[in-house]
Amino acid sequence: MTNRDNIPLVADLDGTIIVTDTLLESTIIAIRRRPFILFLLPFWILKGKLFFKQSIDHYARCHPELLPYRQDVLDFIKLEKKKGRKIVLATATVKPIADSVSDYLGIFDEVIATESVNLRSNEKSRVLIEKYGERGFDYIGDSKADIAVWASSGVAHIVHRTESLTKKAQKSGNVGNVFFPEQTTIKDFIKEIRVYQWIKNILILLPLLMAHLVADFHLIILNIIAFFAFSLTASSVYVLNDLFDIEADRAHKRKRFRPIASGKINVPSALYLSIFLFSIGIIFSIFFLPLNFFLVLVVYLILTTLYSFSLKEIYIVDIIILAGLYTLRLIAGGMAVDVEVSYWMLAFSLFLFLNLAIVKRYTELNQLVETNETKAKGRGYHVEDLSLLRSLGTSSGYLSVLVFALYVNSKEVLGLYKRPEMLWAIAPMLLYWITRIWFVAHRGKMHDDPIVFTAKDPVSYVVGFLVLILIIGAAL
Repeated sequence: MTNRDNIPLVADLDGTIIVTDTLLESTIIAIRRRPFILFLLPFWILKGKLFFKQSIDHYARCHPELLPYRQDVLDFIKLEKKKGRKIVLATATVKPIADSVSDYLGIFDEVIATESVNLRSNEKSRVLIEKYGERGFDYIGDSKADIAVWASSGVAHIVHRTESLTKKAQKSGNVGNVFFPEQTTIKDFIKEIRVYQWIKNILILLPLLMAHLVADFHLIILNIIAFFAFSLTASSVYVLNDLFDIEADRAHKRKRFRPIASGKINVPSALYLSIFLFSIGIIFSIFFLPLNFFLVLVVYLILTTLYSFSLKEIYIVDIIILAGLYTLRLIAGGMAVDVEVSYWMLAFSLFLFLNLAIVKRYTELNQLVETNETKAKGRGYHVEDLSLLRSLGTSSGYLSVLVFALYVNSKEVLGLYKRPEMLWAIAPMLLYWITRIWFVAHRGKMHDDPIVFTAKDPVSYVVGFLVLILIIGAAL
């Protein structure tokens, strides 16, 4: 019987040692850095897989320290290395990426990767047979492209993807270990589309509420459809944003657990999910809602796309865009039910959500202090900006309360409310809530997203309930 300790153990990279595909991720990173690459992709693909890989590698490369690794596979490889076995990385990934992963992990004695030919399937099998002989190596792989390599290996170690793949691999001969990776679940997809973020889209319902038209059943139905159309479309953007932010998210202490960053949802699945959500949202808006709502939704999509690609890296511009996106939700709500959104409401919204956008950036910077970093990755802010952001944030928050106080004195209020004086009690509640938000942020207790914090904060619910009671009381 052959002593396997004297036979090289060969491992694939994409899908085997790491959860994801380095080529797809490098393509996303390249597009993120150089959007014009989108127009070059078809020409690169027509020139063949090898040319495509080399072109992408020229513009972007995954950082090995940020990649999601399969710990069970690595543990097995390290155990075999301790026995004195030669460990080889054999991958269709281009050589520079393979070398960087090898250098980072420090467990490989040799790296065989794509250089002059695409080292995949039969080509990989041929090269390995030339070096080690038929059945002269053991191999760990994960895809149907590895079937040809398993067929020529001594022992086939399998990263189980599907039952059919494992059965095909078993036909090739000796099957050693079968590694069962964590499966993607419905919960992962729900987490990825961030249903909790839909709370922001409640703003779409406000114009109908403030116009005192909540008794109109038809308008309520339109508002509900608008809510879901906007929410689904926004979620499609969240997914796309997570794809393009994959490197920054992996470097973040909390965001690295997001389904895309952690590798639970791969790049193709994320793209399909984004397209599906986008399609449903657009269909709802085109077939059930007024044209003006659809136009506002298009403006939202353009702004969020620009924000994802570049605007979020420009300090000051990013927080103004975030505040504007919240205000667009109010406009969309008014368009859905043909209700004019007052300038008072728009001004109040702009200042209030500028305040929350600054809280978000302040919190991100505050977290950097704990890790002795000086600049937020993918953002235009530095730690020394903390005090300035705090001043700008509180100022914009208090300005929103001033706008509200002026609104209470306006002629519009007299036409809508029987007891407008009751609305004055809302001002100190807003002052309390805004000031408390900043105290929480200053003490380092704020969630990365203040909207998520608000959704989980009992005090915010109490304040919101009291504000609603006062609005109802003023109207009756």
